[in-house]
Amino acid sequence: MLRAVALALALALLPEIAAAQPTCAPTRPDALGPFYEPNAPERSATGRGLVVSGVVRSAKGCLPLPAARIEWWSANARGDYDGEHRASQRADGSGRYRYETTFPGRYPGRPPHLHLRVTAPGHKPLVTQLYPAAGQTQIEVDLVLIAD
Repeated sequence: MLRAVALALALALLPEIAAAQPTCAPTRPDALGPFYEPNAPERSATGRGLVVSGVVRSAKGCLPLPAARIEWWSANARGDYDGEHRASQRADGSGRYRYETTFPGRYPGRPPHLHLRVTAPGHKPLVTQLYPAAGQTQIEVDLVLIAD
């Protein structure tokens, strides 16, 4: 009887347990765009109002990637790319990162977006973009890299 109750409880909790597990499908790549410049300054903020945070992970085993390097670039509020909206940072020892910037401005033909490039030893570089919705102040996203 006790086994049946334990099994029923475990089965009831499966959806919650599955929901708590990180998704380890590789992050979808997106265009690098014409405004990438290497060697952005090390910093975790280029403005205020939009916070992007999460964990950098490997698609292989969903393990965090400590010290992964993330490069950021986006348009300023007027829709122009400038040096003030470029940054690079390292994920912490648990693969976590947090970046804050101003909401990116729109320029002709494109919705507001942030560019990022993520690298980690033993993994293929990831280039992608994030598209915040109007008025959005926070994006929580795990960045999942493919192992070499």
